[in-house]
Amino acid sequence: MLRYYLSHVKLIAIKSTVSKQEQLKKESAEKAVEQVESGMILGLGTGSTTIYAIKKIGELWQAGQLTDIICIPTSERTASLAREYGIPLTSLNDHPHIDLTIDGADEVDPQLNLVKGLGGALLREKIIAMSSRIFIAIVDESKLVDRLGTLAPLPVEVTQFASQAHGYWLEQLPCRPELRSKNGSPYITDNENYIIDCHFSDGIDDPVELSTKLHHHPGILDHGLFLNIASEVIVAGQAGIRSMLSLS
Repeated sequence: MLRYYLSHVKLIAIKSTVSKQEQLKKESAEKAVEQVESGMILGLGTGSTTIYAIKKIGELWQAGQLTDIICIPTSERTASLAREYGIPLTSLNDHPHIDLTIDGADEVDPQLNLVKGLGGALLREKIIAMSSRIFIAIVDESKLVDRLGTLAPLPVEVTQFASQAHGYWLEQLPCRPELRSKNGSPYITDNENYIIDCHFSDGIDDPVELSTKLHHHPGILDHGLFLNIASEVIVAGQAGIRSMLSLS
C-alpha cells in the first residue's frame, strides 16, 4: 500500500510539472500572437508550443478580430490544424515576403541563436523564417541554455541516399549521430528526407563554424542551427513573461 501511495504521489508531481510547462508554452505563444495584425502574411511554425499560437490565431479569425490574414505553414501537421479553424493558407511561391512568423525552439542561447528541428520540420521552418521580416521564437524558460547543443541534439536533415555515409562523416565533428526513427523505421520528413540527431557531449563550441561545415557537405540539406535569425524570443517562466530582442 505504501509503495502504491508513493508511486501515486510521484505521478501527481509529474503531471503537475507537465501541466505547468504546458501553461508556460501557452502563455508565450499567446503573447506572440498579440503582434499579429489584420492584413498580415503569417508564417506558422511547427511543434508543441506553436500549436497554442495557431489555436489563438484561429480563435481570433473565427471571432472576426483578425481579418484578411494569409498563412504559410511549415509542415503538413501545421496546415491540418490551421484548416480546422478555417485559417486561409497559401504558399511561399505565391507570397515570398512574410510579415511575421511565430515558431518554437528547442534551445535558445544568450545571443538568441536557436536549435530547432525536434519536431521534424527544420528545413521548411528555416526557409520560412529566412523569408520573414519578423521572426519570433516562443519558448518556456526550460529551453534557455548557455551553450547550444547541451540540452537538445542538433537535428540534421539528409538525403535518404547514402544516409549511413552521412552518419559516418558526422561522427568526425565530433558528435554521436543517431538516425531518427518512428515506429521502428527511419523518420521521414515532409520533404521525403531523413533526420540525423547529433548529440554533443559538451555542447557546440563554435555554432558558426559548424554551420559552415554542414552546409558544405553534399547530401546534407540543412540543419537545426538558426543563427542570427530570431528578431525576438518570448520566454514564459514562473516569474512571468519576458522578451529578448535581437541587437542586430
